[in-house]
Amino acid sequence: MGADGAITDERFDRPLLIVSPPRSGSTLLFETMEQAPGLFSIGTESHIAIESIPAFHPGNRMWNSNRLTAAEAATPAARRLADGFYSELRDRDGRRPDGPARMLEKTPKNALRIPFFAALWPDSAFIYLYRDVRQTLASMMEAWASGRFVTYPQLPGWTGYRWSLLLVPGWQALTGKPLPVVVAHQWAITTQILLDDLEALPRDRVRALRHADFVADPDARMAALTRSVGLGWDRPLGGALPLSRYTVSRPDAEKWRRLEHLIAPVLPIVAEADARARAFAAECVL
Repeated sequence: MGADGAITDERFDRPLLIVSPPRSGSTLLFETMEQAPGLFSIGTESHIAIESIPAFHPGNRMWNSNRLTAAEAATPAARRLADGFYSELRDRDGRRPDGPARMLEKTPKNALRIPFFAALWPDSAFIYLYRDVRQTLASMMEAWASGRFVTYPQLPGWTGYRWSLLLVPGWQALTGKPLPVVVAHQWAITTQILLDDLEALPRDRVRALRHADFVADPDARMAALTRSVGLGWDRPLGGALPLSRYTVSRPDAEKWRRLEHLIAPVLPIVAEADARARAFAAECVL
């Protein structure tokens, strides 16, 4: 038995979960890391895989949020989720596992589900990706405005842009607020919950990576990250990374300045969470 009554699932060997607020570069990290030898994934983000299970869809949970806790890890729904994950696993060459699999999992909503996965897979580890909050807020606003990242188009009582990205606890208080304010609170709430949950875990179950370090020297960062979790790395990246599948506009470290007039006024909303996030990332960085 695992934590909180969850049954240990021997099909999964030390799963790895990338966690971060949305638009932090986690898709790029996922798409790069899944090329490591001996690592399996479902090949895409798990929004549908998780929320196709009625018990895990927020619409069946009074629209509270995407939060899942350790209590849900001991339910039949959790077993069904694990079954679905394992059936879809493939390695970088498209092969299915023939025994226990090292799984890589990622969707930004999992930033609110750390206790759930920590209990479901007691030997799992979490990779926290931190990205400059100004860059992240700009990308989140761009995502909302694009209409490409709508997750709950008919969220009860919500007005304005259709709800996009993850659904945070307390979202109701953001109804009618300007988009920059909504996004800032979405980031801050996610980050505070994520850090609370990571800090509650044994430190050996947590890794951290700064997005700026990753894009500056992807070969070195990927080699260090995979080595730290007991994997190898044999596909040099050549010092450059491709665009991720969810890129809205071409990456540029200074791109956020186009929205600086919208970001600057909401920085006080994220200041406390960001200071905490930067400190945590510095403490746990590889």
